[in-house]
Amino acid sequence: MASHRRPKQPSRTRVTVLTTAAAAAVVLSANAANAAPGEKLGKDEVKAKVDKLYQQAEQATEKYNGAKEKQQKLQKEISTIQDNVARGQEELNKLRDGLGSMATAQYRSGGIDPSVQLFLSSNPDDYLDKASTLDQLSSQQVEALKKIQDKQRELAQERAEATEKLKDLASTRTELGDKKKEVQGKLAEAQKLLNTLTAKEKAALDAEQARANRSSTERVDLKDAPPASGRASAAFSAAQSQIGKPYVYGATGPSSFDCSGLTSWAYAQAGVSIPRTSEAQANAGTRIYNQSDLKVGDLVIFYGDMHHVGLYAGNGQVLHAPHTGAVVRYEAMGDMPFQFGVRI
Repeated sequence: MASHRRPKQPSRTRVTVLTTAAAAAVVLSANAANAAPGEKLGKDEVKAKVDKLYQQAEQATEKYNGAKEKQQKLQKEISTIQDNVARGQEELNKLRDGLGSMATAQYRSGGIDPSVQLFLSSNPDDYLDKASTLDQLSSQQVEALKKIQDKQRELAQERAEATEKLKDLASTRTELGDKKKEVQGKLAEAQKLLNTLTAKEKAALDAEQARANRSSTERVDLKDAPPASGRASAAFSAAQSQIGKPYVYGATGPSSFDCSGLTSWAYAQAGVSIPRTSEAQANAGTRIYNQSDLKVGDLVIFYGDMHHVGLYAGNGQVLHAPHTGAVVRYEAMGDMPFQFGVRI
């Protein structure tokens, strides 16, 4: 027979323990939520993360610049080859027409020699390989046929080269698109972080950046820092004229710049052509590893992967386009990991 006794109630002590445990679980859960990726970060934490994202965006920007430069170079090379092929085809057609005229004249004078018929075939190479038949040709016919063969080989080589370059171009365009997406993704991620700040925090951060831009655009005293050369001096003066212009990835001036866009533009104003990307500029001249040997206008390379470049301004300063959100300005070289200088 089933028991009808009432179940035993938990003791007051047991209830207290259970309540305390439940409360602790809630606290732990709340702490876990606070540690989640979506937690509210303070202004300084946001700034640190944004600065890192800007640096990653600049790394991707230099890869983007390299792919863009390669694309432009390939397009020019392909255009040149295609023009050469078109002209070569015209020459080949004229040579064939000339050989046809010979055959026509020979026919009118008494019929076409079997050897000439072979000239007009789709593959005259086979005929030339038969030395015995050459005796049946006039020297003019032999010369015309050899020219046709040479032109056919030349066109075949140029077409093959164009085909390879077109494949390379397609691959480069894909890389360019990927790098552009990477840059834009980093910048969007940075903006998303900035959007988590309160209006007051955002205003304070903007004020800090504005102060940094203002204090870093004042002219540096260069009395103890001679220029590397007349052209280096001219390049540096050109860069100085752009102080205050905004950093924009992929930009080469004159309204905005990225880091290597500024240096390549500045040297172009001095009549000197240097490569587009910071990595290529690192190999554009004589390397200088001792900072004390640097002169005004020397390129200065930063970071192990050489993704940032500026112009030495003297007195331990660099004139450069720093990153998104900043402007062309002076900055202490000690703020970044110096690798070496490059004297153009």
